[in-house]
Amino acid sequence: MIMHDDASPFITGVPNTQRAATPSRRAAATRSAPHGARRTSTARARPYSTVSDSTSTVSRPPTVWASALGGSWYNGMMTASKIWVLLVCAVAATVVAVRPAAAAPAEATVLDVYSPAMDRVVSNRVIPAANAGAPTLYLLTGAGGGQDGISWWDDTDVREFFADKNVNVVMPIGGAFTLYTDWIADDPIAGRNKWQTYLTRELPAAVDARFATSGRDAIAGVSMSAGSAIDLAIQAGDRYSAVASYSGCPWTSDAAGVAMAGAVVLRGGGNPANMWGAPGGEVWRAHDPYLHAERLRGKTVYLSAASGVPGIIDRNGLPSPVIEAIASSCTGAYADHLNRLGIAPIHVDRPAGSHTWGQFQTDLHDSWPHLARAIGA
Repeated sequence: MIMHDDASPFITGVPNTQRAATPSRRAAATRSAPHGARRTSTARARPYSTVSDSTSTVSRPPTVWASALGGSWYNGMMTASKIWVLLVCAVAATVVAVRPAAAAPAEATVLDVYSPAMDRVVSNRVIPAANAGAPTLYLLTGAGGGQDGISWWDDTDVREFFADKNVNVVMPIGGAFTLYTDWIADDPIAGRNKWQTYLTRELPAAVDARFATSGRDAIAGVSMSAGSAIDLAIQAGDRYSAVASYSGCPWTSDAAGVAMAGAVVLRGGGNPANMWGAPGGEVWRAHDPYLHAERLRGKTVYLSAASGVPGIIDRNGLPSPVIEAIASSCTGAYADHLNRLGIAPIHVDRPAGSHTWGQFQTDLHDSWPHLARAIGA
């Protein structure tokens, strides 16, 4: 069952009488997907091309979606705009099935937290640890932000899996098509978005106080939020001891990165320029996990993706082979980059899987022992 947290007349400083309306919630189905074939491997070798910008020179892999760019992002923006259109169409075609609700096996709390940065209340599903002093896993969902009934809560066995684990699991509701970052300007469609501030400062302060946590945290994201989780782990310094990226693309500032990130924002009706300014510019580079990978040193980094070939691992959702194949290329290249820096990630390259919740559930299960060790769970 879900318990709404009304233990105090104030939720991080906002009286109950002043709370904004929160999205409707439904008790989600308990669905346990069988694990498909899996393989842990070092990243596959790929040829690299060089892309330069004003801050550094880095190696970028030519991939199935970027091989035609042939140079810096400055010369690739027309191609990038075409990639935007292709990716918007591909992402828009992804439909995830929603099944009738079933009873949850354990109690969970919905914690409403006021965000001064965004001037609104954000709801967060929390699976609390049995005892005080436990660490926390922040678990971000995909492009719809969980407001569409598609999330870890709705489509995986997250409640059963963490029922006996010594960890608080926090799943924010909201942030659809925002990349969970701080936007530089309000958007007429997307509104005011300061998700980095919320996720790295405002929410942890509320969670730590409410659940008497150990203060040791990990963060994980899937699809849209996979690269965001890496970026947040970089931006937040010592906040997160571990980070997991499931089926994402952790770079943003070259032409291909601009195209991929922009496609997500455009799908939600937002303007990418209101997010990070001029495409490929200073703010885009500041949030590029590829350029700032060195700042992951000392953290546990888990990266996973699959080939895009549908398989037995695929449950709860229609397969999206193209999106998963792109994510596999991105993830493998990023793993290679970290290895060259001497930051050895755990990299899982699955022979089968096509961007479904069955695959993501398996990724979560497989990554948990690594995350748990890093945060003392």
